[in-house]
Amino acid sequence: MTFPDKPENIKTSSTLSKPVFAIVVGEHSGDTLGAGLMVALQKQFPQAKFVGIGGDKMQKLGFESLFAMDELAVMGIVEVLGRIRRLLYVRKSLVDYFTTNKPDVFIGIDAPDFNIGLELRLKAQAIKTVHYVSPSVWAWREKRIFNIAKATDMVLSLLPFEKAFYDKHQVPCTFVGHPLADDIPMESNKVQARVELNLPRTAKVLALMPGSRGGELSRLLAPFFASAQQLQQDDENLILIAPMVSEKRAQQFNNVKAELAPNLKIDVIIDKTQTVMAASDCLLTASGTVTLEAALIKRPMVICYKFNLLTYWLAKWLVKLQWFSLPNLLANKTLVPELLQDEVCVEKIVPLVKERLYQDQSQLNDSFTVIHQQLKCDASQQAANAVIAILPPVFNSKA
Repeated sequence: MTFPDKPENIKTSSTLSKPVFAIVVGEHSGDTLGAGLMVALQKQFPQAKFVGIGGDKMQKLGFESLFAMDELAVMGIVEVLGRIRRLLYVRKSLVDYFTTNKPDVFIGIDAPDFNIGLELRLKAQAIKTVHYVSPSVWAWREKRIFNIAKATDMVLSLLPFEKAFYDKHQVPCTFVGHPLADDIPMESNKVQARVELNLPRTAKVLALMPGSRGGELSRLLAPFFASAQQLQQDDENLILIAPMVSEKRAQQFNNVKAELAPNLKIDVIIDKTQTVMAASDCLLTASGTVTLEAALIKRPMVICYKFNLLTYWLAKWLVKLQWFSLPNLLANKTLVPELLQDEVCVEKIVPLVKERLYQDQSQLNDSFTVIHQQLKCDASQQAANAVIAILPPVFNSKA
C-alpha cells in the first residue's frame, strides 16, 4: 500500500479553519452514513479534509481513501479469523498514518471489531474519537461497553433503546436517529418505481435480496433460488427482481444462477436497491440494514440469516436475543418473520412469502410508519453537531 503524500504539518489546519476528519467505514451501509455525515460537516467547514477508508459515495464527495473499503467487509467470527493478518496490517498502517498525521477527530463508522481497536490506539495518542453506530452490546458480549468507554469520546447511536443502555453505564452517547428515515419518504410510490424499472403495474413482484457481501450470497443463493423456482411455478405471472450493489455481486449472482437455476426468470438490477424495494410486493432478504430500509419503504419481508457453521454455534452460545432483525427489535415484537440457519429452506420460505405476497399487509404498514416517525430526526446533521462539539475550541468558536 502506498500512502498519499503526508501534509507537512496537518495541525496547522486548525488555524485555517480546515479541520481534518479521519473516517473509517467497512461496508456499503457505512459508506452511506459517512457520505451523509460528510455533507453535513462540509456545510459548516467547506475546506475540511476527509481521509481514512471510505466507499464510492464518500469518495465522490472528496474523501481520500487509503485502502479499499472491501478490505473490511468481512462478516462472522470464522471469516474474520481467515483474514486476520491482513486486517491487522490495515489497522496498524492506519494507526501509523494517523499518529504521524493527526486528525482533529477520528470517526469509526460501524465495523466495531476493527474500529473500536483502532479508536483505542488513537485515543491513546490524544486524538478525539467518535464511534458512529453502536455495536450490539445490548445483544451480546455486554462487557464490551467498558472497552468502548476507553476507546471513544462519544458514541452516536441510530436506535433509541441504545442510548438508555449507554446512559445506564455512564458512557457518553447521543441518539441521532437514522439517516435512512430522513432520506426515505413516508410513502414510497410503487407505481412510480415500477415505471422507472419498466415493470408491469398490476403483477405481483418479489425481490430476492441475498445481501451485499460475497459470503452472504454464497450461503443464501441456493435456498433463495430454490424458493423462487417453486413460487414461480405456482404463479407463472410472478415477477422476480434482484437488486445488486455492484457489478461484482451481480456477476456472482448470475454465476450461481447459471449453475443452480438456469431457467429461472429474474431481472438483476444494479445500484437501485431502494427503487427495487419500492416496486416490490414482498422481499426475500438477508438480515442487516436492508431490513430497516424495507420497513421504512413499508414493504413486507421474509428475513433470512445463515452463518458459517462454527460462527453459528458460537453466536448461538453468545447471543441472547429474541429477535435479530431491526424491524422486530425496534417494535419489540414480531412484525416480520425471521429464519435462521437450517430454517432457511424452501419448506419454510415459500409459505411465508406467499402469505405476504397475496394477503393484506396494511396493519404491518401502520407499524412500519411508527418506526419511521421514531427514527426521523435529521440524523446526519445531529451526528455532525455531536462531532463538531468535540472538535478543538478553535473550530467550535466558528460553529
